[in-house]
Amino acid sequence: MTDATGTPTSDDLARMAVELRNWGRWGDDDERGALNLITDEKRAQAVALAREGVSVSCARALPVTPSQENQHPAQHYMISGGDQVSENTPFAFAADYIGIAPHGMATTHLDALCHIFYEGKIYNGYSKDEVRTDGAQKNSIMAGADGIVSRGVLLDIPSVRDADWIEVGERVTVSELEAAEARQGVRVESGDILLVYTGRDPRRDSKGPGAPFDGLAGVDAGCLPWVRERDVAVIGCDGVTDALPSGIDGWAMPLHSVAIANMGIHLIDNMNLERLLAACRERNRYEFLFTLAPLRLERGTASPVNPLAIF
Repeated sequence: MTDATGTPTSDDLARMAVELRNWGRWGDDDERGALNLITDEKRAQAVALAREGVSVSCARALPVTPSQENQHPAQHYMISGGDQVSENTPFAFAADYIGIAPHGMATTHLDALCHIFYEGKIYNGYSKDEVRTDGAQKNSIMAGADGIVSRGVLLDIPSVRDADWIEVGERVTVSELEAAEARQGVRVESGDILLVYTGRDPRRDSKGPGAPFDGLAGVDAGCLPWVRERDVAVIGCDGVTDALPSGIDGWAMPLHSVAIANMGIHLIDNMNLERLLAACRERNRYEFLFTLAPLRLERGTASPVNPLAIF
């Protein structure tokens, strides 16, 4: 595949969801999806990329202030602090409380495969009823309980466009993904964790503080066959992978609907890729050891994460 075929229509996406579906590929009882593509050999290959020992966080600070893109900020308050302690007290401690609603447009988080329903099903054909008000009985975030370690590849799309960022609602095409590969001297391979940089933060900074949230750039749904062809294990983005608004009637978030529910691909939303981009440019190297460890949250639909790229 060398070029995008154009943004799919609603009918195209419905057909694509079935054609690209990985249900049963790793067994009828599978709950890991494309994480199965990260083999022991793949992890060993990835570890060999950590030659310098330099670690770069790809997470945003936990958002604690309400905003249009952060309607459910993290709750953080102190249970005890030094201002409550006498100087003469021989033993005392500080403690705090944290509560997080990870989904949305602000917190860096990993979506579990139970997060999206498609025609009454979740990944691998399990019923939507497996995800109840007491949590997910299937496809929970525990699929990543032992951590996710693989080769990470960052594709810098604004540079392909000779721009600082991609505008809201605009979508990254297959030809741009491949142009970024050629420009950076790297190729996305089976079991890789693909990180797509759109320049979300420079765009937001240019608008100034207090600017309203008006959407996000993202990956065109026409890239989904390419993702399947390359057997990508996980996709991350400085947005939410999907462009918002999607521009496709009836499909608010086509990448979420097809990639998560049908292809079994975990998505990392709201990454901070600025530091990683700077590190890659400094080295002229866009592949690295990539690790993330979601919380071992039984029945969870997502987890806040601090992804690490290690050179």
